[in-house]
Amino acid sequence: MTYREYQNQHTLWQEQAVSSGDRLRRVDTERAPLSAYLGVLGMTGVTAWYGLTQICQPQAGTTVVVSAAAGAVGGVAVQLAKARGCRVVGIAGGPHKCRYVTEDLGADACVDYKQSPDSKALGEALARQAPEGFDACFDNVNGWVLDAILPRMNRFGRIALCGMIARYGQAPNHLTAHGHLLISRLRAQGFIVWDHIDMWQQAVDELGALLDAGGLRYQETIAHGIAAAPEACIGLLSGQNLGKQIVNLKLPNH
Repeated sequence: MTYREYQNQHTLWQEQAVSSGDRLRRVDTERAPLSAYLGVLGMTGVTAWYGLTQICQPQAGTTVVVSAAAGAVGGVAVQLAKARGCRVVGIAGGPHKCRYVTEDLGADACVDYKQSPDSKALGEALARQAPEGFDACFDNVNGWVLDAILPRMNRFGRIALCGMIARYGQAPNHLTAHGHLLISRLRAQGFIVWDHIDMWQQAVDELGALLDAGGLRYQETIAHGIAAAPEACIGLLSGQNLGKQIVNLKLPNH
């Protein structure tokens, strides 16, 4: 199924909708809350699984860096890499998010990008946490954060290009370290999860097993009521959320 086909078959922001039922599936709410199927067992979890397992292809004993590691996708990528025996360095904004990445998600280290004024300083902070360099990168940010990572990628490293948080808004944001793609013979691949529906069940099976075993933790930031959706989306774009941003269409006590 293409992304356009997905758009045509799914409903928009609304409290009620009529659906043909095509491609809808029942979820097991005894395994996890309903909201988890929008997060770790849904699109964000499958996105992390595909980028990490199919593009980054981490091997035990190698080092992986994950940007936006406290987010819904990044948080799952961190845990999938740890489950494969990797050393994982996260990048997140602020001490609270960095503690979450290390203490809750299990990353070996987390660099607070807000303490770095530019890509050079961020790169130096990353080098202190991973002097051996990175073998794989799960990138949700692009821009100046990716500029900090590229010079520290090891030869023949793999980069999953998942998001472009640094490019939100109107400010121009250009890569300057892209020469390392050639120098270090890196493979960087962008992807959209809807292009890989055929692997959805395989991803959910692994994610579900990891969740059942207590090896997949997640956090949700919940807004209530459809009227709260715009503010929730703005907060998501500015990094106010921790983990998955959820909009519960029901108001509290309804």
